[in-house]
Amino acid sequence: MSIECPAPRHEEEVVLLGHGAGGRLTEELLDRVVLPALGGTEGPLEDAALLPGRPDLVMSTDSFVVSPLFFPGGDIGSLAVHGTVNDLAMRGAWPLALSVSLIVEEGMPLSELRSVMDSLGKAAQEVGVPVITGDTKVVGRGAADRLFINTTGIGWRHAPLCPSAANARPGDAVLLSGPIGLHGTTVLSTREGLGFESAIASDSRPLHRMVHALAPLGAAVHVLRDPTRGGLAASLNEIARDSSVAVEIEESAVPVPREVASACDLLGLDPLVVANEGCLVAFVAVGTAEEALTAMRSLPEGIRAVRIGEVLPGEAPGRVTLRTLVGARRIVEMPLGEQLPRIC
Repeated sequence: MSIECPAPRHEEEVVLLGHGAGGRLTEELLDRVVLPALGGTEGPLEDAALLPGRPDLVMSTDSFVVSPLFFPGGDIGSLAVHGTVNDLAMRGAWPLALSVSLIVEEGMPLSELRSVMDSLGKAAQEVGVPVITGDTKVVGRGAADRLFINTTGIGWRHAPLCPSAANARPGDAVLLSGPIGLHGTTVLSTREGLGFESAIASDSRPLHRMVHALAPLGAAVHVLRDPTRGGLAASLNEIARDSSVAVEIEESAVPVPREVASACDLLGLDPLVVANEGCLVAFVAVGTAEEALTAMRSLPEGIRAVRIGEVLPGEAPGRVTLRTLVGARRIVEMPLGEQLPRIC
């Protein structure tokens, strides 16, 4: 009689919520599974892409799975429009047209779906972008969480602008168009019934007009990025990595609303990693920083724009540091995953 040891069993790898969070797990999923199947990619992964052979046209696509569907300051319908318009804007583009595709769970009240679509249509009209095509699918109960929306946008690039995550340069000024953390804390509070939503609201809004105001600065605008999933920390780390530069920001300069700071303290969250849907970070040539701030502040969505840091020459490339209130420096890491899933 022989006794054999059983072969070791390895659990199959599975997709985690963190793989869709915009942090290191997302990078791993893209590098190991998605991009190899598509033949890889050249250059950084941007919010939107220039069309091959037509660098004047920009295209972006995004899917929205936010839970709950409605929250103070917005809903999944307006968020779908704002998110895609903003992704186009981060490549210097003005929106020309959108497509909208719906995946609806059987049993969703038609009144809710009508409210979402009314909000989506109103948001598109306010932006001035037509919805020209789309698709609707219905899946069985339990196969989706009421409603998912996919939007694809086409935009026309302002000729003087060609911002990219790989264009940051030593000496650049780092600008932020407004307060951080409002969207993520609002959605989480509404979802979990924490009560903070009575004092705060999502910052969801379109940013294309602010980018249009920056267009006269042309090539002096090196990078534009809206810090959505993974927050400001993820965006700055992506820019530092793709541009091979070191970035430092001042804690005292980063605008964090008091209610957001209180919520983050209570929940053990870092405001730097909380998602936003209505602000942008810009890297501009230092000599044009004040002109850029003036342009941003000329619009309601940029009235609280501030300079929060700079690109440091001679420092370790790819590193992001924070100068704290007491003058110390700490490294701002790329988030591993998403502390607040299903926020966009």
